[in-house]
Amino acid sequence: MTTIPELTKHAREAMHKAVESTKRELAGIRSGKANTALLDLVRVEAYGTPVPLSQVGLVSAPEPRLLTVQPFDKSLAPAIEKAIRDSDLGLNPATQGNLVRVPLPPLSQERRKELVKVVHKLAEEGRIAVRHARTETIGKFKKLEHTSEDDEKRAEKDVQKLHDEHVKQIDQLVHAKEAEIMEV
Repeated sequence: MTTIPELTKHAREAMHKAVESTKRELAGIRSGKANTALLDLVRVEAYGTPVPLSQVGLVSAPEPRLLTVQPFDKSLAPAIEKAIRDSDLGLNPATQGNLVRVPLPPLSQERRKELVKVVHKLAEEGRIAVRHARTETIGKFKKLEHTSEDDEKRAEKDVQKLHDEHVKQIDQLVHAKEAEIMEV
């Protein structure tokens, strides 16, 4: 039999996962500064299968407007370059010896506004996941047997407080990412 504390703990974990997922998604969105997380979703065709870029090369950001990829296997440099070029990031990499240089062009004002819309869409998905965890948990509270109405109300307030804290965290992430994108 599940208890109120177990359900509350489960809700907290689900909400935390939603915030972490939103944080990862936002890290993959390009802003004015070079960020190695930008290339996290790029998959490279290596040895006949698509693998994450981080498994075939070392990604670093030596300058604010430059990313570099040092392939672990020099023969993969052209495949890495192609994968980055084919991604929808709008980047134009160039291979120099055994190093793939990825210069980041400055963002236009129009592109910045588009990225902010994407950030808001991702944040809303995170908020929906947090709300879903709250609704699901409160529904489970109502199905519990042998609990007083007072305990149920108190537990609902606790879950609502968790919800509010996690939505606030997502809002802070969005605000920071928006400022980062709009910074010229």
